[in-house]
Amino acid sequence: MKKIARKLVKVSMASIFAAALALIVGVGSPSGARADEADAKRLLKAMSDYMAAQKAISFGYDATLEVVSEDEQKLALASSGAVTLNRPDKIRATRSGGFADVEMSFDGKILTVMGKNLNIYAQTDVPGTVDHLVDELRDTYNRPLPAADLLLSNSYDALMLDVEDIKDLGSGVIGGVECDYLAFRAKEVDWQIWIAQGERPYPCRYTITSKLVTSGPQYTIQIRDWKTGGEVAAADFSFNNATNAEKVELKNLEGADELPEHFVIGESQ
Repeated sequence: MKKIARKLVKVSMASIFAAALALIVGVGSPSGARADEADAKRLLKAMSDYMAAQKAISFGYDATLEVVSEDEQKLALASSGAVTLNRPDKIRATRSGGFADVEMSFDGKILTVMGKNLNIYAQTDVPGTVDHLVDELRDTYNRPLPAADLLLSNSYDALMLDVEDIKDLGSGVIGGVECDYLAFRAKEVDWQIWIAQGERPYPCRYTITSKLVTSGPQYTIQIRDWKTGGEVAAADFSFNNATNAEKVELKNLEGADELPEHFVIGESQ
């Protein structure tokens, strides 16, 4: 985290969800029930219903945001963090990468974003549910939460928006957990999801590939340490300024973005 390259790298980025495919493969249609589009929809709906039914959720995650440089080099920015959610209106999320250490908390009324590495924070009133917060962070503040679509009370409808093609690709193993593996194509992105099999169908991995940027960059988040209900440790979602951090305007909050300062965003191809 202490060491930062000084050379500016100009990158092109369609959204927070972006990365590049390392291999192009031909995917045939599996035989039998696993090729059934309706079955894939059923599995995704079961995950959505399960997620919505959990009043308390916590998990850790590892994420990779890939960008494409001006000379078409693919670069991967890795980060890790944790999320604790109490429905309908409380959430805390952290993200630590090579250049930023960010904590976001929401108590149902006030959103606080803290740049822990710079000891500064910003606050804004966003009264409402977590669903409302997700929309505001994405559309108004351009600071989407990790795996935000998966946290909505109806993630199925959000995920299926503009979907044009669906594939049930059988199963895979993520972090030792056997998962159903589904792939979807929409107008601007392709995305894949691995859903844990069994009574707790939570998302184990979620990957989105942009169609709007040269080389098809991706964003991948892999979830670990999944807990619900009584397994979730008690959390305080209010902000406690224990480090005497300086308060700034949200627009002036440095060191909290997905890209480091020595990356310059260019145009999509």
